[in-house]
Amino acid sequence: MNLVNDRKLTVKQTALVDTIVANGCSITEAATQAGYAKGESGRVSASKALKLPHVQQYMMQRMGEEFGLSATVAAGQLRRLVTGAKSEYVQLEAAKDLLDRAGYKPVDRSQVQVAGDIRVSIDLS
Repeated sequence: MNLVNDRKLTVKQTALVDTIVANGCSITEAATQAGYAKGESGRVSASKALKLPHVQQYMMQRMGEEFGLSATVAAGQLRRLVTGAKSEYVQLEAAKDLLDRAGYKPVDRSQVQVAGDIRVSIDLS
């Protein structure tokens, strides 16, 4: 079990979070799979559990892990699109996205022109 904020997650809380993160299902579905009571009472208990700070912290940790794993798949897909997409537009957009993520984003240039005369008069008498 994981220690978060000096509190241990229960087996049900861990299963609830792992199910939600892995499957992207509803709280009701995850609660049932994690062993909470079926129906409304299970959903309510699971919702309360998900509001606990140590459970939320575990969920953020698990989401970070999942995003990290998915990022490698996404990067590979972008590389394949750059060279293998049939559409040149798709190739261009994938290439721009890869360059952007690698830190080679073009400088955003905006030009602001102010025309007119602004006068402020403060009379303190």
